[in-house]
Amino acid sequence: MKIVLVTGSSGFLGRFLVKKLRKNGVEVISLNSKNCDLTNKEDLKKIPQKKYDHIFHLAAWTQAGDFCEYHSGDQWIINQEINTNILNWWRNNCPNAKMIAFGTSVSYAPENKLNEANYILGSPIEKFKAYAMSKRMLLVGLECLKKQFDMNYLYVIPSTLYGPEYHNDGRQLHFIYDIIRKILEGKKYNKEVELWGDGYQRRELVNVEDFIEILLQLNNIASNEIFNIGAGQDFSIRDFVKIVCKKTDFDMKLIKYNTNAYVGAKSKILNIDKISNIIEYKQKPIKVGIGETIEWMKKIIN
Repeated sequence: MKIVLVTGSSGFLGRFLVKKLRKNGVEVISLNSKNCDLTNKEDLKKIPQKKYDHIFHLAAWTQAGDFCEYHSGDQWIINQEINTNILNWWRNNCPNAKMIAFGTSVSYAPENKLNEANYILGSPIEKFKAYAMSKRMLLVGLECLKKQFDMNYLYVIPSTLYGPEYHNDGRQLHFIYDIIRKILEGKKYNKEVELWGDGYQRRELVNVEDFIEILLQLNNIASNEIFNIGAGQDFSIRDFVKIVCKKTDFDMKLIKYNTNAYVGAKSKILNIDKISNIIEYKQKPIKVGIGETIEWMKKIIN
């Protein structure tokens, strides 16, 4: 039986990943902020000493919305501590394990094409700079450990993930959850819904279960490389709104767009040419995935 360590196991992706690995018969040791503080080197001594085959490093200190803008100093320090400590633990305790680490699309400079060759080139958007650069440094750390100690890694950059069972603890939500929540509340209270921007900004979504299937396929055939994992297709906010309104029977005439509010990039879609050339890319239709997410959110709101 394979043995795998997962950091950030209580997060949205982490919970789905742990569930999938265990379903596949893998022994999973799960780390989260409650059982191991990765910013504290001494706390890493709590990690069970096992012959790990893989380390999935998901842990990061961040949130959606404007969190990065107001926590840049803390983000830089905390995420650097997390990454340095887990890389050092890996080197000292299980250097033969393969680390699968996660980057972020906000590391890309807005003027560059979003393909892997450009990941560490240019300057990220200022509001995300601390988080974005800490993720770039994680990649550099992996490359350096490979060079000196011949340790193996895989570095993946996910697009925005979505699906049921997202967090519901008051933190800011990614855009699709915010749209669904507002429309469900609009339906419940028969009121208008205000969305930021003109609705023509474009975004891509990857279903979390599809992402994990793609990730595990990729991990079987690729090492010591960087890969985008995106949808390969984006939609306008108005397209997403249309899907949600249709599935909730909400009148689209009650949707109002606030063009004075912050909207972010006009378009952001990862280039997936590299990964598409080596694996078969299967994804759930966006209408189906959003429908499942809506049904889950109905239970939360009601």
